[in-house]
Amino acid sequence: MSWATDAYAAIRKIVLLEDRMEALADRVDMLAKSFGELDRRLIRLEAKFELLERMASASRRALPEKSEK
Repeated sequence: MSWATDAYAAIRKIVLLEDRMEALADRVDMLAKSFGELDRRLIRLEAKFELLERMASASRRALPEKSEK
């Protein structure tokens, strides 16, 4: 009877381990999606800052110099 109990315990551990692995895989998928979203948002912010820098540097060059009269 001991071998049956041991076999049952081993099978139960395997099933529980499989459930934990599935839950972990789901979490990893969720984190990957979150990372992708954050990466996309960061790229948009970088593009906005680059545009602001270009606009600021262009307006500085466009200002006429003061004339001494």
